[in-house]
Amino acid sequence: MSEAPRRSTRLNKNQEDDSKGKAKPVDQDVEMEDTAADATTEPTEKVLTPKELEALVVADIKQHFALFIKSAKTHEARFAVRALRAVSSLRKRLTSHILAQTIASCYIKDDDTRKRLLGYLGSEAAASITAEHETTVTKSETPEVDVYLHLLVMIYLLDQNQLEKGMELSNITVKTVQELNRRSLDQLAAKVYFYYARFYELTGRLSEIRPTLLNAQRTATLRRDDDTQSTLINLLLRNYFHYNLYDQADKLVSKTTFPENATNNQLARYMYYLGRIKAIQLEYTESHQSLLQAVRKAPQNNVTAGFQQEANKLLIIVQLLMGEIPERSLFRQPVLRKALVPYFQITQAVRVGDLNKFQETLATHAATFNADKNYTLILRLRHNVIKTGIRMISLSYSRISLRDVCLKLHLDSEEDAEYIVAKSIRDGVIDATIDHEKGFMRSKENVDIYSTNEPQHAFHQRIGFCLKLHNDSVKAMRFPLKAVQLDAAEVEAARDQERTLVQEIAEADEDMDEDDDL
Repeated sequence: MSEAPRRSTRLNKNQEDDSKGKAKPVDQDVEMEDTAADATTEPTEKVLTPKELEALVVADIKQHFALFIKSAKTHEARFAVRALRAVSSLRKRLTSHILAQTIASCYIKDDDTRKRLLGYLGSEAAASITAEHETTVTKSETPEVDVYLHLLVMIYLLDQNQLEKGMELSNITVKTVQELNRRSLDQLAAKVYFYYARFYELTGRLSEIRPTLLNAQRTATLRRDDDTQSTLINLLLRNYFHYNLYDQADKLVSKTTFPENATNNQLARYMYYLGRIKAIQLEYTESHQSLLQAVRKAPQNNVTAGFQQEANKLLIIVQLLMGEIPERSLFRQPVLRKALVPYFQITQAVRVGDLNKFQETLATHAATFNADKNYTLILRLRHNVIKTGIRMISLSYSRISLRDVCLKLHLDSEEDAEYIVAKSIRDGVIDATIDHEKGFMRSKENVDIYSTNEPQHAFHQRIGFCLKLHNDSVKAMRFPLKAVQLDAAEVEAARDQERTLVQEIAEADEDMDEDDDL
């Protein structure tokens, strides 16, 4: 009890000495030793040689082999997914020498697969193989390693722009995947089909593989292969959009069901394609919801900047067609700022209702809009520009002549102005009346929006979004596997058996004590 105040007093005294500049000698020695140590030891980074870097890449590839083998043996797809996620970072470090060394270490010298893969890499890669990379063991019986090596060579040929070789190798790989018919190849098959379609797209022969993709999609649906099924649906939609076959794309969407367990990347692509289909069919509300999900599901990084730009371009047009104005902060994002300049000018023209500015912007950036395949959708905004102008006029003037409306909206005649005003009144854009004899438009008094159903409608939309988000979150929850539950049940049964045994021993001891007393 008496030591605690003494210690606190001693600490306070030391603190006072420190505040006066009287530091402890021990602390000075420690600080001097630390300073001297920092001065004498400097961190040095070891620079790896090119040969060591290649050895590290080969080791990473072989580590992926182990993950694929483990995935095939345990029937756990997460190991294969982990290996495939590392392909994007591995892709930047692939060279023909690294691939040749890996192939030589996996196949014997006279293997046909080895000769085929080295043939696609070239004679220089085959000549770079040394004796230390050769193997004397036959290749592994797991075909996942074989297909993964084919996939890496396909990616290398794509990066080297060797499209003819890559297309030939992709045909062989797709045929191999279809013949093997293994569920452990589902994740690899999805990647193989993606690069298979990519080679044909870059060579301008995308229509040739449509029957193959349709057959593969039907097979993946019967096998409940979610990864391959989602990839093939997106590839087919991209194929149809490439040739402007929107009716066939709509039929594909109506006849198929996108898997719920698909990855976010595939879901974002599907929602983007679905939003474009709905926008062309004048279903702007459904298109807006799909595009919002596509933007939210897509990864927020510079790698997917192209997809974010395309999705936001279409989202802006759909919002304008719905009569809404996008937020200004959207155009200020660093990834989108430069790409959305033409769409920002279109938005300004629609917001102000300036038909001349809209026509000038459309003529200036016509090439950009055609390249984005958004030109026909932007042409529909002309009516929205006119409606916005009429709405602003009705808010500014309680009474205005049709001639002034014609001048403000830059229309051809007063008859056109009267027709457009009448159509706006019928569509509910403005609340006004037309006096045909005197030739003017009279606006009615503004009605309090809280006396209408608009707040209730907006509140209903928000509640629906929150409920859908809650349901999606519940579906995404992961629960213990049956094996884990069985193990837990066995452990609990063993504990119950131990408790019973202990209770029986205790009862036997009590009986023995009673016999001794007697």
